[in-house]
Amino acid sequence: MAAGGNVELVWGELLNYLSPSAPQFLGTLSSLEKLRQNQWVFYRLREWFLEKCQKDFKENFRPQFWSQFQKAEVGNKTFITLTSAVNELHIHLSAYRPFVELLDSLTASLLLGNLKAQFEVLVRAVIFCDTPEEFKSIVYAFYSHTFQAYQYGYKTDTEKIDSSAESSMNMEDEDEDETDDGVESLKCMGCKEEKDGCQCLQIIDNLKQINSQLYSIGLMKKVAEPAFLSVIHTEIQVRIKEKCRGVFECSFLASLTHWIDTKLSGWLRLIFTCKDDNATDQTTTEVSLDEWKPKLHYFMYKSFADLRIDQLFDIIVEYPDSLPAIQDLKECLEVTDQRKELIVSLRTAFEQRLLHPGANTSDILTQYVSAIRALHVLDPTGVILEHVCAPVRQYLRTREDTVRCIVTSLTDENSTELAEELMRGDARAVSELGALDSEDEDNDDENWIPPPSDADPDKMSSSRKAPDIISMLVNVYGSTDLFVSEYRTLLADRLLASFNYDTEKELRYLELLKLRFGESHLHFCEIMLKDVADSRRINSHIQVLGCSDNANVSGTIPLTAMVLSAVFWPAFRDEKLKVPNEVQKAMDEYTKGFEALKGMRTLRWKPHLGLVNIDVELADRTLSLSVTPAQATALMHFQEKERWTLEELSGVMQAPAGLLRRRLGFWISQGVLKEESTDTFVVVEKQKGQQRISEVVMDAEVESVMASSQDQREEELQVFWSYIVGMLTNLESLPLDRIHSMLRMFAMQGPSPSQCSVDDLRRFLDRKVKDQELQFVNGFYRLPKSTR
Repeated sequence: MAAGGNVELVWGELLNYLSPSAPQFLGTLSSLEKLRQNQWVFYRLREWFLEKCQKDFKENFRPQFWSQFQKAEVGNKTFITLTSAVNELHIHLSAYRPFVELLDSLTASLLLGNLKAQFEVLVRAVIFCDTPEEFKSIVYAFYSHTFQAYQYGYKTDTEKIDSSAESSMNMEDEDEDETDDGVESLKCMGCKEEKDGCQCLQIIDNLKQINSQLYSIGLMKKVAEPAFLSVIHTEIQVRIKEKCRGVFECSFLASLTHWIDTKLSGWLRLIFTCKDDNATDQTTTEVSLDEWKPKLHYFMYKSFADLRIDQLFDIIVEYPDSLPAIQDLKECLEVTDQRKELIVSLRTAFEQRLLHPGANTSDILTQYVSAIRALHVLDPTGVILEHVCAPVRQYLRTREDTVRCIVTSLTDENSTELAEELMRGDARAVSELGALDSEDEDNDDENWIPPPSDADPDKMSSSRKAPDIISMLVNVYGSTDLFVSEYRTLLADRLLASFNYDTEKELRYLELLKLRFGESHLHFCEIMLKDVADSRRINSHIQVLGCSDNANVSGTIPLTAMVLSAVFWPAFRDEKLKVPNEVQKAMDEYTKGFEALKGMRTLRWKPHLGLVNIDVELADRTLSLSVTPAQATALMHFQEKERWTLEELSGVMQAPAGLLRRRLGFWISQGVLKEESTDTFVVVEKQKGQQRISEVVMDAEVESVMASSQDQREEELQVFWSYIVGMLTNLESLPLDRIHSMLRMFAMQGPSPSQCSVDDLRRFLDRKVKDQELQFVNGFYRLPKSTR
């Protein structure tokens, strides 16, 4: 009964006096010591205490705390309100601490859990059950403000000692206190106040106070942690964008890591050392920092990689100057594994910024070559390159001038990218690259590295080897024949355009190409160069012979020729032209001299090709020009009469009127002729005033002497025409796919077959339809009735 009376006495005291603000509170606690043996009482007392706390929190503390933040806006006054509200809440909740600790120790044997933890959960559940977004913004702004104060206006003793080391690591930050015009700012970068009235130390003190109080009442994780986590993420992203965006020539990872290990970690150290009022547990603080630093570094790598992936197209454009940026990104990818995001982003950038009709083929090729080199540094396995550049290769196949641009760049001294690649000393034959790489990889078992998880198992990659640019460009089409054919056409153009018999440079390029494509593929090109050398000797012999035969003949037009083996040269541009009689006479004399020199061989002239050195003597001036045979022929006819109509001149020269007008346009631009009336031209003997003659690029330099690639291709496809006529004669009508499959079966076989794609065949048949040699009805091709 005595025990029961004591219980009733204590219970009554608790009901009447249990309030942290009552003076009887400590006396109540001392009375509890009498009940240590009655565990049931303590169990009931613990439950009653939590219920009493929940009621007090809900009716008193919660309304009082949130009333201070109604219609609050972020600012210094709001930070004062936040500090005051947290301090007041801390005072109220700390009054419960003695009873919580005593009651927790008295009920330890009941295994009811930690009362302090339950008390803190109750605080979070009741007071902070529904945290307003405005309050979250205030807390975030407060921690962001404190970080700026710590970064720019506050230094610990350790940082003051190590200031010289820090400044050497952060050379890029030395001007942070200066304005854009280089004048030192009078305001503190941390608190935005005048430097004489800097409040950074006071801001840091407020940070320490709030952190200590939040730790004490168990609200640090609920209230502060989301805020300073957001501040950390935001500051890292801002730092990376401000320092690294658009700058690719230097590495930033070391300086960013140093900034995190000093400024950001130092700010976190201030937060973690406030876990209790004494803040003496340095070991616990260091453990906390050691747990956070990997997270900070990972997020830094992630943010930096996101920025560089977004700028990777520009980084490739500026390669090799942007090599440090690529190496930084490579290091980040090893940590964050963002290969998939990189591939998707770069492919999209290529498709939007490069693979469209507005981009020149030469620009696409330049970017493709830079991408090959840059992505090999980024990923030596070649997997990223394979995924990213597949659309580029596919798009290049659709461009008609791709092969010509590649070949031109390979043999152009002013094109450093591919020309230097061609002159590399370790050149490998295109057809042998796969075997060489395979053998080397098999013999290098010690250094073998497994391919990445995103590698295509069906495609072999020359792992850890420098990419062969020329081979990759050839593989755009999968065959060397197109490149050799285009080089043959380009070589013919160069040899016939220069007309000086100098083949030293072309011989050098030919030998380099032999190392890549083999002797057999370039045999025709060797003969072409040999024809040029032989032409020089033939001209010398014929000139000597001509001088002896025509020693007494005056007015003979001097003539030199390029004697070409027709079988080994590409098709020439076809153009009709009848030269003047005196020119034809000189050509006949040259032919006789050649036949005398070569026996049974003769010449078939291409009078529209070549170069004519001509002197034009007018009444008030003399012009010395190098023009095409058609331009020279047209002007020579004006020696017969001063006025010609376009139709008359076209009949005499046997040249198309449209093409002849272009030739006459050259002389009009030189001030030699003028169009007196429509299609009527006269000679301008004297110029009126000081008329300026505009500089005009000659047709001889603009137009190729060779047939266009389309004309050559149609000539090659003409081989299949007899097969197509036979098919349609026997089967009456066929669709395109059926014609192509039958050609592949019967006409594209043999040791050196002619190839024809479906698109080539469609264009060829459409041309025949246009020329009325075929009919196309409902998707079927058929012969006209007149030819059946």
